[in-house]
Amino acid sequence: MTIAQRRSPRLREARRLGLAVGAVLALPSPAGAVAPECREAPARAERLAGLDARGELILASGQRAVLDGVRWPEDAALASEARAWLLARNGRSLTLVARGESDRWGRSHVDATVAETDPEAATPDLAAGLVALGLVAVDAGERDTLCRPALLAVEAGARRRGIGLWRQAGPDVQDGPALRARLGHFLVLQGAVRWVGERPRRTYLDFASRGEEGLTVTVSKRTWRVLQERGLSAASLRGRQVRVRGMVEAWRGPTLDIASADMIEILDGEQAQRR
Repeated sequence: MTIAQRRSPRLREARRLGLAVGAVLALPSPAGAVAPECREAPARAERLAGLDARGELILASGQRAVLDGVRWPEDAALASEARAWLLARNGRSLTLVARGESDRWGRSHVDATVAETDPEAATPDLAAGLVALGLVAVDAGERDTLCRPALLAVEAGARRRGIGLWRQAGPDVQDGPALRARLGHFLVLQGAVRWVGERPRRTYLDFASRGEEGLTVTVSKRTWRVLQERGLSAASLRGRQVRVRGMVEAWRGPTLDIASADMIEILDGEQAQRR
């Protein structure tokens, strides 16, 4: 058997996945004005020269950038795999499109695509490739808006396949001790909203019954207003299956603060899985 023959199943799988991811990313974004943090700068050519320990792109120009819309994995094995996947593109020509202003560390948030043909890549888009392989989770980070919402659909494909981050379910939203054991960690959690409390400054979504310890999601006034503009309310959220993501902290119990409305997904019609 020749090398080409041995590699052909892998190539076919990469091409199949690439077509699926490409189709998702090609879907039009919801209508509306582009948020300032999502405004695109003109595309520019760059070359990948290296990578730091947290997935920061080191460019041949000397500048540094991070892939927009994704979160570097905390798990060492997954981080190593994600690092190897990116470094396999070391020296390749990239097309970068920066979004919004640089962050407080002076880094650009970018969309990055490999300019050269890469037959073994699931997609030339670096962020989408990592998400499709289950190596990173989608995350708006410190921004109010997820600039690339189509990445959530790419992530859903990896979740259905149970790969990478999605090989094991996360803690149950009603399991207080399990959630406390993960304080300070970024989690993607799913469950039914038991109670919604609207307050002047924040809205609280409780995932456990009164008197029981479970997850509480806090939503800022501004983010709650965005959710209301999208047709959600306290009444309509009660009993709904939702997926939330963010850092779990302690405040009268395990708490997850939502800064971006895009980090709350309504799962109507989707099979309930604790991912």
